[in-house]
Amino acid sequence: MSSTPPVRRLRLGLPRRVFSQVLLMQLAIAAGVAVLATGLFLAPLGDQLDDQAMRRALAIAQTTAQQPQVVRDLRTTRPTANGPVQREAERVREATRAEYVVVMDRQGVRWSHTDPERIGEVVSTDPGQALAGREVMEIDDGTLGRSARGKVPLRDGDGEIVGAVSVGIAYDSVRARLIHAIPGLFAYAGGALAVGALASWIISRRVQRQTRDLAFSDIAGLLAEREAMLHGIREGVVALDRGGRVRLLNDEAQRLLGIGGEAVGRSPDEALGAGRTADVLAGRVTGTDLLTVRGQRVLVANRMPTDDGGAVATLRDRTELEQLGRELDSTRGLIDALRAQDHEHANRMHTLLGLLELEMYDDAVEFVGEVVGDHRVTAEQITERIHDPLLAALLVGKATVAAERGVALWVSDRTRLPDRLVDPRGLVTIVGNLVDNALDAAAGTAHARVEVELRAEGRAATLTVRDTGPGIAADHRELVFAAGWSTKEPPAHRERGIGLPLVRRLAERQGGSATVGEAYGGGAEFVVVLPEALTEAAPEPALTVPVTTAAEEESR
Repeated sequence: MSSTPPVRRLRLGLPRRVFSQVLLMQLAIAAGVAVLATGLFLAPLGDQLDDQAMRRALAIAQTTAQQPQVVRDLRTTRPTANGPVQREAERVREATRAEYVVVMDRQGVRWSHTDPERIGEVVSTDPGQALAGREVMEIDDGTLGRSARGKVPLRDGDGEIVGAVSVGIAYDSVRARLIHAIPGLFAYAGGALAVGALASWIISRRVQRQTRDLAFSDIAGLLAEREAMLHGIREGVVALDRGGRVRLLNDEAQRLLGIGGEAVGRSPDEALGAGRTADVLAGRVTGTDLLTVRGQRVLVANRMPTDDGGAVATLRDRTELEQLGRELDSTRGLIDALRAQDHEHANRMHTLLGLLELEMYDDAVEFVGEVVGDHRVTAEQITERIHDPLLAALLVGKATVAAERGVALWVSDRTRLPDRLVDPRGLVTIVGNLVDNALDAAAGTAHARVEVELRAEGRAATLTVRDTGPGIAADHRELVFAAGWSTKEPPAHRERGIGLPLVRRLAERQGGSATVGEAYGGGAEFVVVLPEALTEAAPEPALTVPVTTAAEEESR
């Protein structure tokens, strides 16, 4: 292998950093604008100087032609080098610094000229327009070279044309003025370019800070990675600008919040409606891992402000976790109930064994009948009034748990619910949440009692759950339905303040309502109205009377 180090090739092209590219582009633009502006100014400047020279020559000619002495001398004298017309023309030329002042008669013969030897000769350019009574401005070549000229007719007192006056301004002086103006223009252009360069540098430095001195390719890569990450992660992301308007929603956020791309550019209140979810996204509720309910979903939200005054909120779906937590609570309650029942069952078996050993057979039969009868009566009472099997099974299980916690669970005598529920699982969730809360509130109080009443009227169902607990203060009766609000300590596996918001959301989804008030005799009374909870009742079959013919009747 060769020991010669590899030669690094010089790579020509634009720099990679955004700061350098923006600075170069702005400097090029500033230089181009300066050159263009200078060129656009110089282009008409020559024409303006020509026009000024011609107008000056015309003005001198007009002033000379208005002198009556020139007309009188033109008629009374001869064209000579020392004549009065020559002397007057030279005086005017010297006073105005014109190149020449020529006075001619009707035949175009010079009566004055800068070169006295040419007096008496015919002019070299056609004086016809001036002798015809018209004033002329032009750039033309004559015996003295190129000049800016002005020609006017020479009239007597009666207005008759007796000759013409031609005045020339040296064209070299016009070009000299143009060339003299160029350095000043370049100085101004250079100053403008310097100011533009300074402004470009300042703007580029700001761009450098905002882009973290990245290259355009890096920015493009970051944007591509951001799009892939935002739409690929299983967490909802909502970005808001400094005005509190939504400027970005990823796919998961649209799914969790139940909104679409039309929410971009709107505030959370406009996109979601008033509620805790909008308050969390808008920053009116602060904290970490904030719980909120959107539809039937339990969401955990975190909001982080950004440097530009906006914010980014992340949303996680905890609906399944909350359901698992509630199932775990129910399972633990049932396990505790079964454990207590096992202990009670062992005591009853010992009692029964003792009665049999004492040969008290009648007492043993009566004891077994009483034990079995209590449980059977409770189950029969519930199933007679509630015909939906899921709901009936729930209340039977809750009655067992309530008994073990020292709380009497009663199903009201007015309860009547047919087996025509549209959403049995939804009603089971509502009843289970309200009964669990009632048991928690009533447990430990004197004469603890929870009463459940379910009534159906047409397609509507009304659920009422009363307890003998401490009740809910009037100023807290709306707060209990807010996600995350609770007066109880949360368990280790889940958060509090979710059950009642879910109850209200399930009720509102069916066009109903959930309210809380004070029960008769104290405690809390929850009332849930579900206008569309039941299906239409099936029509009863019509009674048909068999028709027998006379022959059939005789055969009988």
